[in-house]
Amino acid sequence: MLRVNEVVRRELSTIITRELTFEDVLVTINQVDVTPDLKNGHVFVSVLGKGSGHAVIEKLDENRVLLQAELTKKVVLKYTPHLVFHLDNSTERGARVFQILQEIEPVGSEPAESDPDDDKQTREH
Repeated sequence: MLRVNEVVRRELSTIITRELTFEDVLVTINQVDVTPDLKNGHVFVSVLGKGSGHAVIEKLDENRVLLQAELTKKVVLKYTPHLVFHLDNSTERGARVFQILQEIEPVGSEPAESDPDDDKQTREH
């Protein structure tokens, strides 16, 4: 199933790039999960840019029949999966977490306060 998912993801990415155009956004197929009976395929789409992710999903849904027909020509399976598109915002969440981590001041950056007892022990030895 892992191979099937990867082949469908790769071919679907190529088909979308060749057949559809999106303005002001970068559309990426992050993951495809084909059910074990090969009848359904859940496609997780990441959208980066100024456009709306929901508009991209709508356009993909409108062109689902075309995408499935092209996928049938490229990938030979017992059944061509019925494609269901989902917006995957994990990239945005990851970028936000990274931004927050950069804003946090490193823990070890503050000068350590010296303990007067430590100074006495150092001088005694």
